Amino acid sequence: MQMSIRPFQVATRPLALAALSLAIAGALVAPNAAHASAFQLKENSAKGMGRAYAGSATAGGDASVVANNPAAMSELDGTYFQADVTAINFSAKFSGSAHDVLGRPISGGNGGDAGTTLPVPALFFATKVNDKLHLGAGFSVPFGFQTEYDRDWIGRYNGIKSKFESLDATLSASYDLTDTFALGVSAIAQRTSAELTSAINFNAIGLQVQQGIQQQVAAGVAQIQAGIAAGQIPPATGAAMIQAAVQQGQASAAGVAALTPQGVDGYARIKGDDWGYGYQVGGFWKLTPNDKLAVNYRSKISHRLTGTGNFTTTPGYQLLLTNPALAGSLPPFANTTGTADFTTPAVLSGSYWHQADKFGFGIDLAWTKWDVFKELRVKYGNPGQPDTAEEFNWRNSIYASIGGDYYLNDKLTLRAGIAVDTSPTYNAVRDVRVPDSTRKLATVGLGYKASEHFEINASYAHIFVNNAHIDSTSSTGDVISGNYSDYGNLLSLSAIYKF
Repeated sequence: MQMSIRPFQVATRPLALAALSLAIAGALVAPNAAHASAFQLKENSAKGMGRAYAGSATAGGDASVVANNPAAMSELDGTYFQADVTAINFSAKFSGSAHDVLGRPISGGNGGDAGTTLPVPALFFATKVNDKLHLGAGFSVPFGFQTEYDRDWIGRYNGIKSKFESLDATLSASYDLTDTFALGVSAIAQRTSAELTSAINFNAIGLQVQQGIQQQVAAGVAQIQAGIAAGQIPPATGAAMIQAAVQQGQASAAGVAALTPQGVDGYARIKGDDWGYGYQVGGFWKLTPNDKLAVNYRSKISHRLTGTGNFTTTPGYQLLLTNPALAGSLPPFANTTGTADFTTPAVLSGSYWHQADKFGFGIDLAWTKWDVFKELRVKYGNPGQPDTAEEFNWRNSIYASIGGDYYLNDKLTLRAGIAVDTSPTYNAVRDVRVPDSTRKLATVGLGYKASEHFEINASYAHIFVNNAHIDSTSSTGDVISGNYSDYGNLLSLSAIYKF
């Protein structure tokens, strides 16, 4: 009796595409090179970092306000060129266990240190056109990360390498509506790119095929038994047919098992990119000669990432694909195109600064609307391949900091600050690509005014990360459970030339 597992095509066909979905999803959410929650970056000002970004838009003398609050350009008297670079070193070490869909341990180690060291650049220009109008332009990286585990680690089916980057080009203008209030606006062009890799568990796919064979055998045996009971098949003939069907099914299942052994994996590599456009609106108030307040709203930016999925299989799996009885119900893992809609979140922020003769101190608050990130749905170039979706349901997050400057003399400024940054992830949604948790920052910095025209700044930040627990299941049913030990170190340098 010829065996057919075509009814299980619906169950198995999305597996190849789920790898693309999972990889793109991970690309968009992994955080490990960022110091703000999830994959958000604040590292565009060495001056600001020194005080944990307290007074980021109100402390003055910092051209990064082109990207952080355009209205604050009102305080920049003259023309500024500013270049910043921040080296981000983030460590993410996992400890735990993993098992496949049958509960068998997955081979491999804990992945090593998935963190990395990356430079984050920023470049700004701002100029005073007249007594009321200021214009500015900037280049910055508001979102980004890169992580990479050992290729044979126990969580390889959930993710191996993740690289994501959003680059902003910003044009800004501010106008002094009164002597104490300025309004600013920005146009933002954002290019987002992603590269992800993960392993493919062909053994799990083989198990599904074997289950399909077993169910088909059971259905065939039931039909034969019904024929015997109805008197349509002689008992002796029916018994022989049942024995033949069971033997054929066992042989077919054994063949599939031999060609898809545990631990012999495939590999998926995903790349995609897109341009998106947004805006921001800011307000800047001079409350008193010594007190300033700024509020800024940055819009969400929508993307449709377009890219390719490239897959490598194994000789055993390729042999299965040549079997006409199986080919129609096995995911082919053929190279394909894919698109995924994704939105970088809106941010509402406020900044306060008090200025005294020998010191200044400030407070910053920011609210990031991460709840826009509920689902990532991937659509494929092949119309025969159904959509796949990953659920995230993130929460909104809050960043709060306090810090200040102490003017040691006319040339040297000392800075310090602390901050807390809540995470949009939580136990129910956290996975290996997003081992994020609430973060605390302690920062120090200094500024040196070499002349009336030239200034340099340096800052250091250490990031303390709460324990991040994960209990995550891959698209092929592999479960990884454990905890992350994370921390970060950031070193930022800037040069400012004013004329």
